Amino acid sequence: MTIETSEQYKRKMQRRKEVQQQRVAERSVEKGLIIVHTGNGKGKTTAALGMVMRSLGHGFRVAIVQFIKGAWEPAEKAVLSQWKEQLVFHAMGEGFTWETQDRERDTQKAIEAWSTALEYICNPDFKLILLDEINVALKHNYLDVQTVLAGLEEKPTDTHVILTGRGAPSELIAQADLVTEMTLVKHPFREQGVKAQPGIEF
Repeated sequence: MTIETSEQYKRKMQRRKEVQQQRVAERSVEKGLIIVHTGNGKGKTTAALGMVMRSLGHGFRVAIVQFIKGAWEPAEKAVLSQWKEQLVFHAMGEGFTWETQDRERDTQKAIEAWSTALEYICNPDFKLILLDEINVALKHNYLDVQTVLAGLEEKPTDTHVILTGRGAPSELIAQADLVTEMTLVKHPFREQGVKAQPGIEF
């Protein structure tokens, strides 16, 4: 392996900086984004909460509507409760699908959650809306994907919407501006029998 000299490294970094500055200069569009976090790996909601924190830090109003899951994780709620004036949160599920075992009720709860979400999506006072685990509701056909896509079209031009959960449908991925797929490589629950732990899973 050839080791570059300090001068070679410096010239390479200068070229990289020039390219990056040109890219930034050429991009001037600002718009509200449709953001999808999907895949079998951990971190979908956690990454979305990072964006929630950023938005709150900028003074923006944020709404979180939680599908499927029945209750907000207390550690995250404790942190986010500092922004009561900026943040609204609705936990509208009744637990994971294997816990409820009632498709009709799961469907009804998802429809109710979507109705609530759409109110915030259409409200220009809110800069960011997080629809946590909505992809699971779409995957199980509790919600019609075309209905959701039509609702997303109604958002103000500068509003961001994040949709999390496994199994995001291809139609949603096609309409989204930013899509991240979390890939599972190893998980201690499966491989070592390690249970969910505070600070990591909740």
